[in-house]
Amino acid sequence: MVSLVIGGSGSGKSEFAEQLACKTDGKRYYMATMQPYDEEMWEKIKRHQEVRKDKGFETIECYKDLVLLECGNVETILLECMSNLLANEMYGGKKRSDKKIVEDILAGIGHIKEKCKNLIIVSNDVFSSGEQYEAETFHYISLLGKINQALAAEADDVVEVVCGIAVECKTNRW
Repeated sequence: MVSLVIGGSGSGKSEFAEQLACKTDGKRYYMATMQPYDEEMWEKIKRHQEVRKDKGFETIECYKDLVLLECGNVETILLECMSNLLANEMYGGKKRSDKKIVEDILAGIGHIKEKCKNLIIVSNDVFSSGEQYEAETFHYISLLGKINQALAAEADDVVEVVCGIAVECKTNRW
């Protein structure tokens, strides 16, 4: 079962995704993609770890190259979050075309999907602000949109979290 949880910054999407994961039995992995570059990011990571410390997750730090990840078969993997993963893939070293970046990320998702019964993917909604962005930011947003569309098409469930309220967009579970 694949669930995509999407929402804006501070919408409650992470908490919702964690609650969804906690409804499952068995071993749970929390696949963290935020690569800490400064003290503010470390603080955010610490806050997230504190919130989930008693929820039964084993954390895997995985900033990019999901296809290389080797974990045994588990009940649930929560991937947090697609927007960080994309930024890491775009700016994290090896030069690739946009098409290759998207293909590699989706192949990585396919790889980890084979390793678990439940895959919950968190992504950001950065598309509706109405702001005019610089070309590089628009480029990033466009790629994230392509990835989110591909994930939503393949997912069993798609939920948008708005102000802490889960809005079902596509459901096969609930």
